[in-house]
Amino acid sequence: MDSALAIDIGGTHFRAGLFDLEGRRLVISEGDTLRSGGREWMLEQIRQLSRTLLEQADIPVGACGISFGGPVDFRQQTVTSVHAPGWRNFSFAEWVSANLHLPCLIDNDANAGALGEFRYGAGLGAESLVYVTLSTGVGAGLILNGKTYRGKDRLAGELGHVPISDSGNTCSCGAVGCLESFCSASAIAQRSKERGWRRSESLTRTGELTSTYLTE
Repeated sequence: MDSALAIDIGGTHFRAGLFDLEGRRLVISEGDTLRSGGREWMLEQIRQLSRTLLEQADIPVGACGISFGGPVDFRQQTVTSVHAPGWRNFSFAEWVSANLHLPCLIDNDANAGALGEFRYGAGLGAESLVYVTLSTGVGAGLILNGKTYRGKDRLAGELGHVPISDSGNTCSCGAVGCLESFCSASAIAQRSKERGWRRSESLTRTGELTSTYLTE
């Protein structure tokens, strides 16, 4: 094996790329995630994107790794995401093997990011590290004594779903008051829009009152 196919699926973007065994990027393609398209839409995008990359590869591609933006049962190699319909208990690695004819492993994006930094990036030479991802959601990956730490229920590092308040917006997991519902990129963007609308309404009202005062 001279290279590997890497697939990353997030709530906002998805990517597929080829990397050599030293972690160097050879080529990468990406697109925007259409949440309303569901699982089947995403699988079709990944199928087309990956097949194009494999056909264009100059060196043999021997395996595939998937980084998924949501909870994953690593032992069973299935997605356990509750964020989007259609993904729960889906055997993604098995799907890749059947459709792209490559052996495959899947993990959640935070664990994959932590392992990448440990092997090739900021954590090179360290025994342990904590990797925090702040994007569409919030998560963390833990490397302890050179191994990915998953915890008893294989959910270690799911910082985004730690409750920090008894109130607030409903999180993508269905709970209220999760960290992710306050400080993820999507939550911050939503609050900015809401405040922008309130400010716009306030300015409009101020203008109306001023016009009324000046015409009286």
